[in-house]
Amino acid sequence: MKPLEKEDFFNKKEKLNATLISGVNGVGKTTTIGKISKILKANGNKVMLAASDTFRAAAIEQLENWAKKVDVQITKSSQGSDPASVAYRAIEESVDNDFNQVLIDTAGRLQNKKNLMEEYKKIANVTKKIDPDAPHDVILVLDATSGQNVINQVEEFNKMIPVTGLIMTKLDGTAKGGILLAVAKKYKLPIIALGLGEKEDDLQIFEAEKFAEAFTQIN
Repeated sequence: MKPLEKEDFFNKKEKLNATLISGVNGVGKTTTIGKISKILKANGNKVMLAASDTFRAAAIEQLENWAKKVDVQITKSSQGSDPASVAYRAIEESVDNDFNQVLIDTAGRLQNKKNLMEEYKKIANVTKKIDPDAPHDVILVLDATSGQNVINQVEEFNKMIPVTGLIMTKLDGTAKGGILLAVAKKYKLPIIALGLGEKEDDLQIFEAEKFAEAFTQIN
């Protein structure tokens, strides 16, 4: 798993880096964005969040709370508004105000819901209007307790917009992350970080050696 480490994801970026955060419902996307923001900011990045999960008012509110908690900016709109327009505005504001990291929250979508997946594609396409290379990163958040279903999620999301990195959450419970080994072997996608709990410091940058040690420990 060593070649899949990607610590430089959290480094300070010289120019704007737009990251699309995706995943199915309930994997902990919004919480993960809050935790990523904290690490990015600590590394000297100027961070903007885009509340593009406009399907749920609670998601917008939750992201707003995280923005306050870790002291970063947020671009939002009302529930039901066009998610792509929120992402576009966030990138536009970031360009105008010298932000170098934009994290775009997207609605939790089941990989088999065609209309939602098309909406997701639209968010990615709209970012290209400002920067043809955007989104620069596409992070898929996976839930360690989901078992084999995780393989299917990686497959489907990767088909829509190529995934550039994975974050696995909920490794604080009984799930040891064996499924991460299976995903790593099959897709060879970079592993960005592991979510070990709910607190703002509970996101651990992925280190293959640490993961292997924890994985092979006998309780």
